[in-house]
Amino acid sequence: MDRREAMLRELNLYPLWKRRGQPAPIEAVVPNATSRLGGGEADTQQSAMGIATLNPSYLSSPSDGGQEIANLDWPQLKEVVRDCTACKLRAGCTQTVFGVGDEKADWLFVGEGPGADEDAQGEPFVGQAGKLLDSMLAAIKLKRGTNVYIANIVKCRPPDNRTPAADEIAQCLPYLERQIELIQPKLIVALGKTAATALLGKDATIGSLRGTLHDYHGIPLIVTYHPAYLLRSPTEKAKAWQDLCFATDTMQKL
Repeated sequence: MDRREAMLRELNLYPLWKRRGQPAPIEAVVPNATSRLGGGEADTQQSAMGIATLNPSYLSSPSDGGQEIANLDWPQLKEVVRDCTACKLRAGCTQTVFGVGDEKADWLFVGEGPGADEDAQGEPFVGQAGKLLDSMLAAIKLKRGTNVYIANIVKCRPPDNRTPAADEIAQCLPYLERQIELIQPKLIVALGKTAATALLGKDATIGSLRGTLHDYHGIPLIVTYHPAYLLRSPTEKAKAWQDLCFATDTMQKL
């Protein structure tokens, strides 16, 4: 088994990925991934223009006493997020899901929001989508917790795993922005359209955002598909592998 085949097997792409001249193999359907937040790429109604309009420079919630989020350190930020009631999502979830990993990581992966498993366990990307993300990380010789930080655009699970609304993203995004300031990653990988458009502040299709090196306040940003979407559309895994290769090449040049 050569190195490429081994990496593709880790990503669960082999034998979906075929060399030139080989017939396309049939891949088994992945089990139901509805326990994870949708991560939809084609049907999301999220408007980045709405995000930009509603996004405040800081949150003033009952727990933070009006203190600017930009001044919070890690312990303070975690406490504020834990106690936040700034939007309606908090009333319908079990707990906030702050983020997990190396707080000085070079790699930052950002998804949409918690699903049912994440809401129960308090950690982003668990369940089937989390397993796939771990395989994606392994394929490029990474693993969660080691030079990798994982977070979401919103910290609370939306009802029925729907896409977060513009006002919900606007209330929660400053928390992620502060996390990014504290981490100072070398590269951000946005998983799905919601994460990409929220961070980039513009509405665009996932297809138009992939394959381009974007900029988030001086930090390179690459867009790929959300793992939950890949579970529903496994034929797109080949494109995700291209994005991961692009991310790895970019990191090597930083």
